[in-house]
Amino acid sequence: MLCFSNRIKNYAGRYSLVDGIPFKLPVAAVNSPALMAVFPIDAEKAKQFLPHGIHPLRLWTQSLLIVTVIDYRETTIGKYIEYSIAIACTHGEKPAPRLLPGLFQRFFKAGQYVVDLPVSSEISVKGGKGIWGMPKHQANLDFKISETKVSSQYDLDGKLVAYVEIEPAKCTKIPVKARASNYCSFRGMLMKSDILLDTHCGVRLLKAAKARFVIGDHPRLQALKELDIGVAIATVYLPSITGTLDDHIESWFLDFAQLPEKAPEGFESVINLGLSEAWLAPPDAPIPPS
Repeated sequence: MLCFSNRIKNYAGRYSLVDGIPFKLPVAAVNSPALMAVFPIDAEKAKQFLPHGIHPLRLWTQSLLIVTVIDYRETTIGKYIEYSIAIACTHGEKPAPRLLPGLFQRFFKAGQYVVDLPVSSEISVKGGKGIWGMPKHQANLDFKISETKVSSQYDLDGKLVAYVEIEPAKCTKIPVKARASNYCSFRGMLMKSDILLDTHCGVRLLKAAKARFVIGDHPRLQALKELDIGVAIATVYLPSITGTLDDHIESWFLDFAQLPEKAPEGFESVINLGLSEAWLAPPDAPIPPS
């Protein structure tokens, strides 16, 4: 159930200036199409990508890799594409029981741990990473919609990092009113942020889910191949998202068995970024045939 706090309702129409970025509140996006594809992965192998206290959400014996791409067309920081690659997870001292976190999301603190999050614009990196702790970086991205498929390509350094495509459901009238949680690592801290969705979508499940996810030859995501990514079990197409990013953020120190030898990425990666809304060139690396 979607629930806007009184704090969000009360500051609607007001303004903020955070890290030099002007925001009209609430921080929201409208008229923005999105795709999502969900793939089964090896739950034990998924653990190596997750920090202490974050556990793979288990669907029977496997966990889930979630690829979500949003073509943000109307936001407070301009247009940009966001390409999220994440692992379904829960947060707590112990792993949650199988299946139940999907039904009792808030009780089990279920969400997704974001492994990689390229975006189109510099201002999105500055805000998303500097304020919410999301692992954003600028990359060559696109978002294409045709009669038979919706797709997105992600390139870096002239090489293919990842490509995803889905066959969208013909009916996109299923109402979605939900709070989704993102967990990310930044500054040696685990950061949690929430987006509130009020939209409609089309869903395909199990054998009806037609999707393709390709990891290219760029080294950035090669480790994900160890997850034994299976055939898609769900696809979602949202022709026009209405979403509100909550400005309330939670964070915890990341803890380790031994003191890390290398300092984690910190504010030095965002402090000198500007407010440019310009995009890099569209991706053009070749995509392997089906």
